[in-house]
Amino acid sequence: MELRINQKTYQVEADADTPLLWVIRDDLGLTGTKYGCGLAQCGACSVLVDGNVVRACVTPVAGVVGRDVTTIEAIEADDVGKRVVAAWVEHQVAQCGYCQSGQVMAATALLKHTPKPSDAQIDAAMVNLCRCGTYNAIHAAVHELAQGEKA
Repeated sequence: MELRINQKTYQVEADADTPLLWVIRDDLGLTGTKYGCGLAQCGACSVLVDGNVVRACVTPVAGVVGRDVTTIEAIEADDVGKRVVAAWVEHQVAQCGYCQSGQVMAATALLKHTPKPSDAQIDAAMVNLCRCGTYNAIHAAVHELAQGEKA
């Protein structure tokens, strides 16, 4: 099947129900998207499909044929994504960093759809789990971007 990932077209051979995460990581070698829980609960595997956050660990690869998939490897090609990464660095969000690719994807999708989200909208959108507990830094970075300050 033909997939469009990070503005490139790939031909992949996989069963239709293979999770997108495994195609991205194992077949295409794009390892920035992480496996966390495998149950769509933690968000480490978050990618953008047509600009919306999806959990790649439970998304069948056949479901993204003909759609635009963006992984963390290409997020800085997007102006909003680039600003999110800069804010993450400025606020020193990452500790272990394992969940951060998914966090960046969620923040990017939020800010692309809602450029000036309220605190409640930020809280509702930023639901990925972080075992290091960087939630305050994540919230501060997204809040700063939502207010149009810096980054």
